[in-house]
Amino acid sequence: MSNIYKAFEKGKAFIGFLTAGDPDLETTKECIFAMEQAGADLIEIGIPFSDPIAEGIVIQNANIRALNSGTNLDKIFKLVKEIREKTSIPLVFLTYINPVFNYGYERFFKTCNNIGIDGLIIPDLPFEERSEIQEIAEKYNVDIISLIAPTSNDRIKEIAKSAKGFVYVVSSMGVTGVRKEITTDVKSIVKLVKETTTTPCAIGFGISTPEQAKHFSQIADGVIVGSAIVKIIEKYGKSAPRYVQDYVKQMKEAIQRNSLI
Repeated sequence: MSNIYKAFEKGKAFIGFLTAGDPDLETTKECIFAMEQAGADLIEIGIPFSDPIAEGIVIQNANIRALNSGTNLDKIFKLVKEIREKTSIPLVFLTYINPVFNYGYERFFKTCNNIGIDGLIIPDLPFEERSEIQEIAEKYNVDIISLIAPTSNDRIKEIAKSAKGFVYVVSSMGVTGVRKEITTDVKSIVKLVKETTTTPCAIGFGISTPEQAKHFSQIADGVIVGSAIVKIIEKYGKSAPRYVQDYVKQMKEAIQRNSLI
């Protein structure tokens, strides 16, 4: 069992996302510690990429800022190693298959194992092609996180059956980004997942307010927030950590209040 289970062992989980190197790697590190202090249970670290097809404009721009600041894989690995000296919070990379392929599968996953990365989310890797990296990932104890979208339909149970770490339930069609309203029947998707696996599931894409966090934490085992955090980092730059901490604390408290009802 991977370190990821710790994120869900104390109740509903809050999962925060940020892009490594936006606006710089030192701020990324401080934001990660700030999120943990505020109650985050797991943190997704986005590896900046020139063509992040699953991302909306907010995270696209974060990728550009990070790349322009000179962020690359080796620097991100060094950053995570430094973070691991101070915390054991579950950490997951979100990236695309191209950077992993170019770095070399064996080298990439071995490094992830050495520095303490617990899982990997690859939005552009189809479920049917996961075997390309599954064996190597398992060799180095890195969970490949499965994504289930509203269009997965009859594939939901098949995907859930082989899920590791947690199941990422995508709340909305399209790319990431803050949404005022989420109308997808996520409850039915989660029900099918729960009928198939004991692996926890968390809902992401579009969640940004305490009300949304409270609502979706009633349905799933956790909620994932990305664009709203990245917008705070975009607004405040190097001063962002304290604002990120305040925001995450507010979101986590909304989930905890819900857990007590």
